[in-house]
Amino acid sequence: MTLRIEVPDAKVPAPGGRALIESAGKSLALFNVEGQFYAIDDSCPHQGSSLCGGRLDGKVIQCCAHGLRFNLASGYLLNSTALKVGNYPVEVQDGRVFIVIASEESAS
Repeated sequence: MTLRIEVPDAKVPAPGGRALIESAGKSLALFNVEGQFYAIDDSCPHQGSSLCGGRLDGKVIQCCAHGLRFNLASGYLLNSTALKVGNYPVEVQDGRVFIVIASEESAS
């Protein structure tokens, strides 16, 4: 089963912006990089710090706590595949924005 979380209009970030989305028991960070949306878990896999407020440089978010940098498109730590933050596809349909989360069962 796939979960589609609709982002409220007021929370859809403008280009260069970001928003914290709390839904379905998840805390997600939604970024708009030059009109392309990226959604990741708002928890650094290192020690759980919020990523939403980190320094954004293009498609790279830097954790405020320890400086780890993650690629928004892949979720991976820069220059490594040892550490990954959960990342999710974002769909735009009829002007509405959805974060798509596949269940564990359908992902395997």
